[in-house]
Amino acid sequence: MQDTPLEIIKKQAARLSLHEHIKLLEALAQQLRQKSISEQQRLDWAELYGLGKGVWDKEDAQEYVNKLREDRE
Repeated sequence: MQDTPLEIIKKQAARLSLHEHIKLLEALAQQLRQKSISEQQRLDWAELYGLGKGVWDKEDAQEYVNKLREDRE
């Protein structure tokens, strides 16, 4: 059976010195931060469809907006 890319990387990482391990961890942490930021920026608007459905149920939209504005003042 052939090793997965992750297994290959783990085997190679096991041969690193302490200093190289630290450098690898820093590089991986940077990659994770970048991925996290880029994934947070991608919004799937389709997931939001219908979420506020019951908020305005049987209420006039303009009256609802007026009420929100009054609450802010």
